[in-house]
Amino acid sequence: MTSHSVHKHCAFAIALGLGLTAGAAQAEKWDMPMAYAASNYHSAVGAEFARCVTTGTGGKLEIVTHPSGSLFKGNEIKRAVQTGQAPIGERLLSAHQNENPIFGVDSVPFLATSFEDAANLWKAAKPVIEKTLEKQNLMLLYSVPWPPQGLYFKKEVNSVADMKGVKFRSYNTATARLAELTGMLPVQIEAAEISQAFATGVAESMVSSGSTGYDRKVWESLTHFYEVDAWLPRNYVLVNSDAWKGLDDGTRNVVLGCAALAEYAGSWRAVEYTQFTLNGLRANGMKVQRAGDTLTNELKEIGKTMTAEWLQAVGDDGKAIVDAFQAMGK
Repeated sequence: MTSHSVHKHCAFAIALGLGLTAGAAQAEKWDMPMAYAASNYHSAVGAEFARCVTTGTGGKLEIVTHPSGSLFKGNEIKRAVQTGQAPIGERLLSAHQNENPIFGVDSVPFLATSFEDAANLWKAAKPVIEKTLEKQNLMLLYSVPWPPQGLYFKKEVNSVADMKGVKFRSYNTATARLAELTGMLPVQIEAAEISQAFATGVAESMVSSGSTGYDRKVWESLTHFYEVDAWLPRNYVLVNSDAWKGLDDGTRNVVLGCAALAEYAGSWRAVEYTQFTLNGLRANGMKVQRAGDTLTNELKEIGKTMTAEWLQAVGDDGKAIVDAFQAMGK
């Protein structure tokens, strides 16, 4: 904890201290599209980051967040930042796995199943992710994990056989493949449309964190949440490289300081939020429990298949990341 605290205070000092030297040049405004609801902790962390930058630069760079896909829809955000339609934005990393399998590193089932594992996997993968984004005119600013992913249903499920034919909300390549391997029917649905999809029967199940279910009040349509700790996906905030180069050093240092603080705070908030949201699902009538042995073992076998497929798709980079990650756990 001590090094974290030092890191946090350093980041804050950088953000505020360098902001004072930013000078009185022309003020600039950056609109920041985000896919999730304003009440979601990722969006709240993003709003705090934006305020930190605006305050730290003395208003020289003002960042304004636009949650719930209100400026660009979730699946449009990365492209918008890449092409300069927006200078900065936040998106789910694994949503781009079909573009490059490396972006699915945090969604390989049962590879990293705890916050500590997820932090180590991110440490191993980050240099490769940064290099990949650089080639796309993008720079990674910070990244925050989601709580562990569990399975939501509107019925009791004790084995993979019970999932057959269920309409399943998919949001990336990994979830679509999970549906295929369990006999469910994948339906592509963005986070902002979840409540409506369940209410109208377009979807009947999903793999997601307790926080998404809680934010979207899924107890209005679904009945069961099984804790399987499948993976901990990450959201990431990225900046258009040209927009970044257009900032002076003082402003950039404030942004980096605020980003370090956001990653630190967001990661802790994810941990705190995990139990809070599971309790919230229970309080609203959902049955929240660990998956039974049969289901757990069957899902782990599917996880092995998906890990092998991911490693094959990514090649040497993927093997190096997994090897480095597994070495950290020893």
